[in-house]
Amino acid sequence: MNVARSFNNWRKYRQTVAELGRMSTRELNDLGIGRGDINAIARAAIAR
Repeated sequence: MNVARSFNNWRKYRQTVAELGRMSTRELNDLGIGRGDINAIARAAIAR
């Protein structure tokens, strides 16, 4: 994996974590996401 792709993946991961982290617990629950699931969801986002 090249440096540019690694950086873009890291950026996408951090953005996803930040966006979900700003949501309230109720908003996350409405989406079927627990606060403890945020990191796993962010990792899945870069796997696509």
